[in-house]
Amino acid sequence: MRTARVIPVLLVMLLSTAGCATLAERFPLDLPSVSVGTAAAPAGAAADVLATLPVKGRAPKTGYTRDQFGPAWADVDRNGCDTRNDVLARDFPDETFKPGTRDCVVLTGTLQDPYTGKTIPFTRGQGTSEKVQIDHVVALSDAWQKGAQQLDADARRNLGNDPLNLLAVDGPTNNAKRDGDAATWLPPVKAYRCDYVARQVAVKAKYALWVTQAEHDAIADILRTCPGQPVPVDDTVPGPVHSTGA
Repeated sequence: MRTARVIPVLLVMLLSTAGCATLAERFPLDLPSVSVGTAAAPAGAAADVLATLPVKGRAPKTGYTRDQFGPAWADVDRNGCDTRNDVLARDFPDETFKPGTRDCVVLTGTLQDPYTGKTIPFTRGQGTSEKVQIDHVVALSDAWQKGAQQLDADARRNLGNDPLNLLAVDGPTNNAKRDGDAATWLPPVKAYRCDYVARQVAVKAKYALWVTQAEHDAIADILRTCPGQPVPVDDTVPGPVHSTGA
C-alpha cells in the first residue's frame, strides 16, 4: 500500500516542478521526423553516393496512390508554369510556346530521346501530346515502397515534381517501364544507362529512399563500366531535411 501511495505523490511533485514545460519537453522521445527543407542531392561520384544508400527489402505497396505525391505537375518552383511544361522546355532545344501564356505552355519541339536514341517531333494536342511523356526516373510507386511513405506531404509533392527526377522521354518506352527499378528495367540505349542510374542514385539520396539488394547490385554493375560517373547537378527543388526530435 505504501508503494501505491508514493507513485501519485511523485507524479504531483514532478508536475509542480515542471513549470511551463510539458512532459514531452522535459522527457523528449527520440522519434524521427521528415519535413521539407533546403537539402539538395549530394554531389560527387554516383558510386560513392550509392554506397550511402540503405539496402532493405521492398515495403508493401499498401496505401499507394498517385495522389500521395500531390497534384500532378504542381508549380513547386513557383515560376508560374506547371512542371510538365517546365520539363518540356528544358529538354527541347527548339521549343515554341503558346501565345499569351508567358512562355509557359509548350506548343512544339523536338526531343532527342535519351532512352531510345530516337528523334521525336512534338506537337501539343489530342493524339499527339502523349508521344512525349514525362518520366519519373525513380517511379513514384517504387519510391513509396522504399521510404517515401515516411515523408511528409510536402516532401512527397516535391519528389513528384522535382526536375531532378523528371525526364521528357518517348511515350511508349515510358509505358513499358511502368514502376520498374534498375533491377527490372533499364533504358534500351546502353550508352545512357550510366546517366540514368546516377540520376536514380541522386534522387534516392536526396529523399532518403533505400534500394533493394538486387537494385543496388544492378546499379553497381552499371557504374563499374563508367568509373567516376557523377550524380547530376541539383539546384532546383528543396529536398526533405531529416532530423531527430530533441
